[in-house]
Amino acid sequence: MADAGVHLATAADLPEIVRIHRETWRLAYAQLLPPEVLDTLDTDEAWGLAVQQGAVLKAVEGEWIVGFVVASKAPDDEVAKADGSLPEDAATTALLSVLVEPRWGRRGHGTRLVAEACRRLSEAGATRGIAWVPEADKASRNFYERLGWTGDGTVRTLDASGRPLREVRVSGPLEIRLGD
Repeated sequence: MADAGVHLATAADLPEIVRIHRETWRLAYAQLLPPEVLDTLDTDEAWGLAVQQGAVLKAVEGEWIVGFVVASKAPDDEVAKADGSLPEDAATTALLSVLVEPRWGRRGHGTRLVAEACRRLSEAGATRGIAWVPEADKASRNFYERLGWTGDGTVRTLDASGRPLREVRVSGPLEIRLGD
């Protein structure tokens, strides 16, 4: 494998990050989401703001960007319990979303991305991480379980252009160990 690493994403990386997001979701979620939802994924503007805020890390292998993670403080509505109340650690809970292009999968990029994001979040005062995963996405759920993150019992159902999409929230520690 060529040199692999994780770096802060820059504005120059936006076209590739947007491409990876759109193409990977179209492949991975074609059975879960209708085409009109997949055709209108986040805009370049939304990604630009996340990059500008320093919330996006990119995984590289050689000269290629192969994946990314978006990581920041979790908004209250993302970390709230099912009854709407906030847990005691709401102010120090981080929200992560990781995506690696399938052709670059199973090479440790996802784990490196999450480990680096968690390291940075922990240094900034975060104590726990959460992520939302489609309930039917076994691969992503298994990925988080290997990191020590498990479902915390909270689910939500999103309206995906008339098709319900059920997501489970996983939660776990920010201490991610890389394989030996």
